[in-house]
Amino acid sequence: MSTLWRVADVVSAVPETETSRTIGLRVDGLMGNLAGQHIDIRLTADDGYTAVRSYSVATASMDEIIEITVDELVNGEVSPYLVRDLAVGDQLEVRGPVGGWFVWRPTDTNPVQLIAGGSGVVPLMSMIRAHEASENPSPFRLLYSLKSPQAGFYREELLTLSQRSPKLTVDYVYTRIVPQGWPTAPRRLTAETLLANIQPPDATPDTFICGQTLFVETVSEWLVEAGYPAASIKTERFGGTGGTR
Repeated sequence: MSTLWRVADVVSAVPETETSRTIGLRVDGLMGNLAGQHIDIRLTADDGYTAVRSYSVATASMDEIIEITVDELVNGEVSPYLVRDLAVGDQLEVRGPVGGWFVWRPTDTNPVQLIAGGSGVVPLMSMIRAHEASENPSPFRLLYSLKSPQAGFYREELLTLSQRSPKLTVDYVYTRIVPQGWPTAPRRLTAETLLANIQPPDATPDTFICGQTLFVETVSEWLVEAGYPAASIKTERFGGTGGTR
């Protein structure tokens, strides 16, 4: 982990949804990242004012290029610039990758359950990519709760990976709008829905949960009440209260 601020070159900027985009950064001397880590980005205004925000890394590799996916926040100081104005060829100040707790390593052998709320899927996508690139045979299952199909990140890649890989299962819960022909109506995530779409406790999965604070806290409580060991649950949260809706 580097605690120094370094210059990153923007090498790609691809829209994910109407309010988000995936940004590729080349950082000279970077030796890759662990799946689940994040970086800090610092913007400095002309008057010297600085704003620092943390963004999960979506990739997991051993080279100098990493990707982040940024969702624009209303009245945000940093995310609107990254989503709307940042261009290929620009430079950013970055620090990291950071984090050694909320990570998955190819040497880990337990089954893995991933649970994402909205943009919380980003670090979990890093884990999925690292898993697919490895020879680790452990089953991975992702439960992705989001408002609508249009709000989903990495939809085509997740579809392709889940269709070709016996190691990965992807489940969706839509809370406001469902795709045409979807077998259920929109519904908020409940304990019953959660438990019906994840690996059972007797599979002893390592569970990673990422999303807004209330989403993460609520899901964690449901899992513990259902018999999942608290020690097997790792969480990462962002924003204010949010929710399971």
